[in-house]
Amino acid sequence: MYSSLEQALLDLEKAGMLRRIHEEVDPYLEMAEIARQASDSKGPALLFEKVKGSRFRAACNIFGTRERMDFLFHDTLESTRTAVLFKSNPAEFFRHAGPATLLRAAKAGIRSLPRCSGSIRDFEECTLADLPQIVGWPEDGGPFLTLPQVATLPSDGAKILTANLGMYRVQIAGNDFAPDECGIHYQINRDIARHHRKAIEEGRALKVSVFLGGPPAHTVAAVMPMPEDLSELTFAGMLGGRRFRYFMHEGYIVSSDADFCILGEVAPELKPEGPFGDHVGYYSGKHLFPYLKVRKVLCKKNAIYPFTSVGRPPKEDTIFGEFIHDITRPMVPSSLPGVEAVHAVDASGVHPLCLAIAKENFIPYIRPEEREPLELLKTANALLGFNQVSLAKYLILAAKEDASGSLDVRDVPAFFAHVLERVDFARDLHFQTSTFIDTLDYTGTRLNHGSKLVIAAAGVKCRELRKCTGDLDGLKLPVGFSNARIAMKGVLAIQWDGGNNGSVLNGGAPAPENIAQLRDALASWEVRENYPWVSIVDDTSTIGGNTQKSLDDFLWLTFTRSDPAQDIYGLNERFVQKHWAIEAPLIIDATIKPRHQKALEVPDNVVSRAKEVLENAR
Repeated sequence: MYSSLEQALLDLEKAGMLRRIHEEVDPYLEMAEIARQASDSKGPALLFEKVKGSRFRAACNIFGTRERMDFLFHDTLESTRTAVLFKSNPAEFFRHAGPATLLRAAKAGIRSLPRCSGSIRDFEECTLADLPQIVGWPEDGGPFLTLPQVATLPSDGAKILTANLGMYRVQIAGNDFAPDECGIHYQINRDIARHHRKAIEEGRALKVSVFLGGPPAHTVAAVMPMPEDLSELTFAGMLGGRRFRYFMHEGYIVSSDADFCILGEVAPELKPEGPFGDHVGYYSGKHLFPYLKVRKVLCKKNAIYPFTSVGRPPKEDTIFGEFIHDITRPMVPSSLPGVEAVHAVDASGVHPLCLAIAKENFIPYIRPEEREPLELLKTANALLGFNQVSLAKYLILAAKEDASGSLDVRDVPAFFAHVLERVDFARDLHFQTSTFIDTLDYTGTRLNHGSKLVIAAAGVKCRELRKCTGDLDGLKLPVGFSNARIAMKGVLAIQWDGGNNGSVLNGGAPAPENIAQLRDALASWEVRENYPWVSIVDDTSTIGGNTQKSLDDFLWLTFTRSDPAQDIYGLNERFVQKHWAIEAPLIIDATIKPRHQKALEVPDNVVSRAKEVLENAR
């Protein structure tokens, strides 16, 4: 039951899970790269004691391994799971609950209620410029807060249990921000938007509090996908084993245990925010977003600045996702009846690809060979309206009735094989066009605009998949295409290296005539039904073989570089009653286009310097 971030870090150090960095480090690129290398190597949490240009210490990789997450919450994790089960499914809870379970749930409920405690006298004042000015990637628009807890109320004077606590990136300098301004970038479909809209409708400025640090449970609570009727503050108390402590100051919520609190009002106009190297592995561009007029920046006397460094998965936020999935698993069946499991695939950039298993019981008496994925489409619509799953770009569903109890949404190759063995490409591809997509996804037509594809497969197998070696069963590729590799059973990745043969308007990517030539080559391939999925990528050199890196590269390239409506093709394309139908294989052009953002890279000298710092700290 930690009362501060420092207390938690000292506990990690005592357990051998934290290392101190004594030499001075540079917040420009260097600290972020050190954090990434520590995360990639499953290394310890790091406490930087000397940050260039700042009087504050900083910490990263606090949540970098599942072992560390479990350690930080070892006293409360089981009771939190119990409480979530009770909230999600009371009938199931009481059916199996014994006295010990009931006691755990009661204790969790008591400590979940926020408590008014503390005062402004517990803090000192500082400025945004006093904070470590951490810049993560060379083309970032400035320094960003990467682990902020952003708190808002729906109205002035509203009760604390109506507060929303979310994690939205905050740019604290750069572009044309004044010293007392910071950008706040909240993506589409976030709860803060409801509070902001209400403030606009009522003609008042939205008061925003940004917390940094405090007990680790507060940071985790900010990324939890809580239902609208359950405040993240209650979850923070539940998981932290200690009630969330706060007080009100001039209409702002102040977290009594936070290391830093930034208090400000959303300005009436917008300002450019970004670019920012984001968790999909690309930059998000500079766009107009809300910003805060900062009224006050508060800090504790010995405050520690927590940060993370995002980039192409897996990174520290991958561990957040696994931890959240573990806790919230009971919420899925109760929130989405019929859904057995959901998995947002981290290697694909999280939101671009979502896999799900659901029940298909509409017509139980129908013969297996006549079954169609009717109920799966109903479930798909529910999923695309549910929480962050609504941001899925490719949603692929399988029927539980076909799975024999062994299908696992986290076993991506097995799941793909199961679906591809059953999918009817003339019937089971369902597009949503001119719709919203993730703010961080630049494959669509413009910011927040793009398309989605639902693939729902049910019934008996209609094809066998192959995973041959050698010459790929005699596949002859047209000019401009080469190096076909097997990414998974029944799945091919084909390299496009046509260069000047590609479309000038498409930045050298395959032109329509190039796709037509490939389509003709596949049409004459006698085993094309055994390879029903083809991804065209810029480089297949790392794809092939049974390695995790090969699979991750395929998923990242395919799903972060394609928009379903613009980039999907197939054999014998046709419309039947306005439904797009094809024959196998499905062809996805996942090459780089001019509309895409630049992939993240860091200079070699920064990589070397980060390695040196970590070596010196051993």
